[in-house]
Amino acid sequence: MNPGTEQRKLAAIMFTDMVGYSALAQRSETLALELLEEHRRLLRALFPRFNGTEIKTIGDAFFVEFQSALEAAQCAIEIQRALAKRNTDCSPDRHIQVRVGIHIGDVVHREGDVYGDGVNIASRIEPLAGPNGICISMDVERQIRHALEARLEKLGPTELKNIRVPMELFRIVLPWETQRSSRREEALFKGASQNSEGGTRSQSRLMSAATKFGWVAVLALFAVAVGWWLVHQSGKATKQVASSPSASTSPAGSSASPAPDQKSIAVLPFVNMSSDKDNEYLSDGITEDLCTALTQVRGLRVPARTSCFVFKGKTDDIQKIGQQLHVATVLEGSVSQSGNKLRITAQLISVADGFHLWATNYDREMSDLLALRSEIAQQVVAAMRVQLLPGERQQLEKKGTENPEAHRLYLLGRSFWNQRTGDGLKKALDYFEQALVKDPNYALAHVGLADCYVVLPDHAGVPTKEVTPKARAAALTALKLDDTLGEAHAALANIRQMEWDWQGAEAEYRQAIELAPNYATAHHWYSILLRDLGRFDEASREIQRAQELDPLSPIINVNVGLSQYFQGHYDQAIAMYRTVLDMNPNFRPAQVNLGSAYLTKRMYSEAITEFQTLRASVGDVPLGLAGLGYAYGISGRVNDAGKVLDELTGFLQRGYEVQYDIAFVYNGLGNHEKALDWLEKAVETQADVMSGLKVAPDWQNLRSEPRFMALLKKMGLEK
Repeated sequence: MNPGTEQRKLAAIMFTDMVGYSALAQRSETLALELLEEHRRLLRALFPRFNGTEIKTIGDAFFVEFQSALEAAQCAIEIQRALAKRNTDCSPDRHIQVRVGIHIGDVVHREGDVYGDGVNIASRIEPLAGPNGICISMDVERQIRHALEARLEKLGPTELKNIRVPMELFRIVLPWETQRSSRREEALFKGASQNSEGGTRSQSRLMSAATKFGWVAVLALFAVAVGWWLVHQSGKATKQVASSPSASTSPAGSSASPAPDQKSIAVLPFVNMSSDKDNEYLSDGITEDLCTALTQVRGLRVPARTSCFVFKGKTDDIQKIGQQLHVATVLEGSVSQSGNKLRITAQLISVADGFHLWATNYDREMSDLLALRSEIAQQVVAAMRVQLLPGERQQLEKKGTENPEAHRLYLLGRSFWNQRTGDGLKKALDYFEQALVKDPNYALAHVGLADCYVVLPDHAGVPTKEVTPKARAAALTALKLDDTLGEAHAALANIRQMEWDWQGAEAEYRQAIELAPNYATAHHWYSILLRDLGRFDEASREIQRAQELDPLSPIINVNVGLSQYFQGHYDQAIAMYRTVLDMNPNFRPAQVNLGSAYLTKRMYSEAITEFQTLRASVGDVPLGLAGLGYAYGISGRVNDAGKVLDELTGFLQRGYEVQYDIAFVYNGLGNHEKALDWLEKAVETQADVMSGLKVAPDWQNLRSEPRFMALLKKMGLEK
């Protein structure tokens, strides 16, 4: 650069400082100069390896510029690694200790020097690193959190000299530092009780706490843990007798579960690193694409999107995530878009030890996004040493569309579809239709349309008969374009189930599962069909398979509870609904079904409380009114039940399909003729809720009525 010229740019700035140099120079100037020169030679050999440019040296300090935050962090780790190795081979008086500070920010190059806030902040951060430490700013942490093998530990807001606002700082926990800590902890705890599962878990918690809080706090924790263990052991038998649900009544991830298959992987939500938060659909879409792609590999178990997205925006420990999803490996990463430029980082992590099995960065154009999904998926499969069967590589390479804009619009549609709200579904429909304008042969966009139409009655109050023909047309078009899409067969199966074409629906579900055996939704919907037909053993197998594939899905776990409920296992069903609500306190299907289970157990006051709580939160929709009205009627509160009937009549006049709901309230009031009248009207609407009429305990009292049996025959549920 010519003198007098000026260049402004974004850069990663590193400051290093040799700890204790001044004190050493006072004791022995000769030794201090010798170690200073050795320190300079060592660091200068490392900077170029990570594209670092030495700006200046001031005594025992270095000022270095890097092209990226990741390269600066990797260089800092390598500096500390090299010094740690060197120090093990010499006496303590010859140890060289360095502290490192890194920040990324705007800098100005002028007359051979570098200025700016980025430089000032980095220089203030470095002293906080401590001997052999690395301290970084939050801006650096955002850039490297998903691309660095080392763990990052938050230090909290810190006031820096001449910097106006407190800074959020982090330290890089070096791998050998963790290993040394673990060895100390193991030695100290040697001989502690390991005779029980509870004792082993408590010891593990204490070991991790030791590093963070110090040994005084740990001794206190140890006393608490012993007390907890004694109480736990004494109460275990009582607890088992009280609940004793089958294995299928609790989401996967309990400590009693067997070790996960090594060929299992969870794709965690990629982090949106773009400055524009509207690009969230892109990071979510890439995550969903990778999930879908990896499910095509038969030797791989991949939890579904719903379970993985539970961890979006959270910083849970990898081992905890692996335990909850019952997987041996985790894929995580980040996405950053700037104009047409796209940067994606991805890393595959072993749950057992937290080590990175594979990691890489991709710098591409937005137009490369379609091919990039396939590339990442294939590299992950290779890193896991899974053998691809014939045809699976082609499945991974399948793009669905060659039009990048159509794919972008499809990702936006899926983003809104996953919200499961009336407004969200309408936006999703619009985006899927826009995608089809760009590429009319995009089969997945047609599946998206079908999926929207299928759930509109439940979430937007649209009449079933109005959307069913549109859903069927979209699914059939998708299959005409690509009959190997398991998702399309599942969508068509659901539509035929809504039309009470039970045999046709079952054939499509079987085809969907044959083509996409890891597609949790196909197993889930198929289990509902089998349950409604009274084939409970088969239904239990399918819903358990769905739960294995999507262990944290609230709706799948609700249907695990419903499977128990329809078989008369009411306590187990209640336990399942409560488990779902513990994880998702406002999940409405769980609230509705919990209230229904209370009704069946004649716990009327509990049911009324549950339905009233639900009604207070749902707004101007009829959800929960039927259960509340039935509870009022069966418990003798006739006037209150009558008011509910008036409300439901108002919803009916506004176009809501509440004929079934009105029938249910009349049944609670003991007016069976009116109940049957309204059930006959409900059959004409083909409302989805009618499908369970044959097996639902709610109608046990009418099952022998000739009019009721005639309804079942009309629906094809009885011969």
